[in-house]
Amino acid sequence: MLRTHQEASAYDFSIIEASQAQPLTGDCQGIDTPAAHACDALRLEEAVHGLALRSPEFSASSGLWGWQKGVLASLAIIFCAGALLAVETTFVVLLLLLAVPFLFVVALRAVALWHFFSPPVSERAAHTARLKDENLPIYTVLVPLFGEAAIVPDLICALRAIDYPERKLQVLLIVESIDHETQAALRAADLRPHMRVLVVPDGKPRTKPRACQYALQFATGAYIVVYDAEDWPDPAQLRRAIAVFRATPRRLGCLQAQLNIYNSNASWLTRQFTIEYTALFDCILPTLERLELPVPLGGTSNHFPRAVLDAIGGWDPFNVTEDADLGIRLARSGWHVGVLSSSTWEEAPSTFRVWLGQRTRWLKGWMQTYLVHMREPRRLWRELGARRFVGLQVLMGGLVLSALVHPWFYVFLALNLWHGQLSSMPESVLDRSLLLVGVFNLIAGYLSAIWLGAAACARRGQRWLSVHAVIMPLYWLAISLAAYRAIWQLASAPFYWEKTEHFARLASSVPGQSAPAKGV
Repeated sequence: MLRTHQEASAYDFSIIEASQAQPLTGDCQGIDTPAAHACDALRLEEAVHGLALRSPEFSASSGLWGWQKGVLASLAIIFCAGALLAVETTFVVLLLLLAVPFLFVVALRAVALWHFFSPPVSERAAHTARLKDENLPIYTVLVPLFGEAAIVPDLICALRAIDYPERKLQVLLIVESIDHETQAALRAADLRPHMRVLVVPDGKPRTKPRACQYALQFATGAYIVVYDAEDWPDPAQLRRAIAVFRATPRRLGCLQAQLNIYNSNASWLTRQFTIEYTALFDCILPTLERLELPVPLGGTSNHFPRAVLDAIGGWDPFNVTEDADLGIRLARSGWHVGVLSSSTWEEAPSTFRVWLGQRTRWLKGWMQTYLVHMREPRRLWRELGARRFVGLQVLMGGLVLSALVHPWFYVFLALNLWHGQLSSMPESVLDRSLLLVGVFNLIAGYLSAIWLGAAACARRGQRWLSVHAVIMPLYWLAISLAAYRAIWQLASAPFYWEKTEHFARLASSVPGQSAPAKGV
C-alpha cells in the first residue's frame, strides 16, 4: 500500500547511503537478457502489476470507475440536450464554469512574474561548496531507450560528462528486448564500467514507466534520477541535488531540474516549445513550490531518494504521463517537490507530426492522472487539504478543460462578429457581463502567457525568442487539436505510447557545452 508521509519519514537516508556504498555488480553486465533468468518473470510481474495489486486506486490500469462513467455520461447527455434545446443557456453555463479556472491560471502567471527573480525555495538552504567524493552516496541514473540507435553516441557523451565519481555512480541503460537496433548501437558504444545495459522482456503496456519500474529492481543507488535518451544534463546536477536534499527537511521527496531546449531555432514549433518550457520550468514550477501546491513533474531529470520512491509505489506503467502522476502521489503522501536550479537540455520536436504525437500523449496522460486521482474526491481533499485540492483542479482539470474549450471562444467571437453583435454591447446585463468575462479571459490569458514567456526567455539570454511569443495564440490552437486527439486515444487506446522521434545532435548545440570527440 501507499505509505504515509510519517511512515516514509522513518527511513534513515544516511544509513541507506552507507549500506549501499558497495561495488556495482549484479546481473546486468553488458547486453543482458533478463528473460534468461527464472526470476525475471517475477520482476516483470512486479513492474507491470505491482502498483495495481498494492494500491489499485492509484493505478490507471482499471480506467474510469463506475461512478465516474455515470457522471461523464450524464454530463454528455445534458450538454447535448442543452445544445439542441437551449444553446444560449448552455453556453452561458459553460462560460461561467470556465471563468474561474481561467482566472486562476492568469493569477498563477501573475504570481510567477512577481517572484520572477527569486531563487527556488529548495535552493535557499543548499550549501554551494563542492561536496567531497567520499561524502557522496551511490546514485543510480535510469535511461529508458526505445528506437534511439541514432543518438546513442550523443547519449554516452552526455553521461560521461556527469561530474560524479564513477565508483559511486550506476547508469542503467534500459532497452526493450524487441529493439535490436538500439541494442546493437549500445554494443558498439564505448561504455564505462559503471554503465550497464538492461534489456526489458517484451510485454504490455510497452511504456517508459514500465521500463523504469522494471529497472528499479536492479538499482543500487540511494538516490535515483531519470534522464531521457536525448538529454544533456548539467554535469554538476547530481552533486547539486545531493547538496539540496541534505540541506532541506526530509519532507523533500523529489527535485525537478529545469528543462530547456537546445534546438530552439530549428522551426517555428521548436521556438514556441522553448518559450513554453522556459516559462514552465523557470517560472511556473518554482511558483508552485513557493505556494506549496502539487507539482506535476516533467518527464525527465526527476531526482528521488530511493526510499521515497519505494514508499509511494514507484511509477504507474499504465499512465502515459507517468511523472505528472508521481508528482500528485508525492503531494498526497505529504512529500514536497522542489525545483533544482540546474538545467537539462532536451530536443524539441521540429515537425508538426512528431509534435502532435508527443503532445497528444502528454494531454492523454494528464487526463488519466486527473481521473485517477479524482476517483475518491473526499479522500483526495483530506490528503491534500482544501487549498491544494483546489490547486489540483485548476492545474490539471482546468488546463485540460481550457485546451478543449479554447477554440470555441473563437467560434463564439466569429459568430458574434458575423451577426454584427460585437459592434455594440448587448442590451442584457447578463449577456454583456458574459461577453466581457470571455473577452477578458482571452486577452488576460494571452497577455500573461506572452509576458511570462518573453521575460523567462530574456533571463535565459534568449531575447530573440521574446518576439515569437506574440504568435502564441496559434500554438494554443495546435494544443487544442492535440487535446481532442487525446480524448479519442483515451477512449480507444489509453495505454498506447506514441513515441517521439529524436535525432543525432552536435554537442556544440547544447548551451555551455563543447563538442567532445565521440567515444571519449
